[in-house]
Amino acid sequence: QVQLVESGGGLVQAGGSLRLSCAASGRTFSSYVMGWFRQAPGKEREFVAGIMWSGGRTYFADSVKGRFSISKDNEKNTVALRMNSLKPEDSAVYYCAARTLWTAAVLTREHEYDYWGQGTQVTVSS
Repeated sequence: QVQLVESGGGLVQAGGSLRLSCAASGRTFSSYVMGWFRQAPGKEREFVAGIMWSGGRTYFADSVKGRFSISKDNEKNTVALRMNSLKPEDSAVYYCAARTLWTAAVLTREHEYDYWGQGTQVTVSS
């Protein structure tokens, strides 16, 4: 079992920045990939960014490339999503996810992750 807790969401003006954090506990050594997804009202959950626990390889959705960054702290078992130049369309509930099955690359589909946090709301005002 892996438990994930997100924090850092909030309200920010367009152009501003936020840093989300995901704290992982439990069998964290069994996680291979950590991902961030988001879901806006009336829309499907979508992949935002991911990072491999081993090696640190990252992958980003086209919509956030150049604006968002993802990092990890293996000792603290945390993953952070730094969001810059935020736009109103970035408003959503952001979820942290963990995949505990082996993979060689960051995966981008929701069903490929087996543990999820409760989510944290990000609202970007125009």
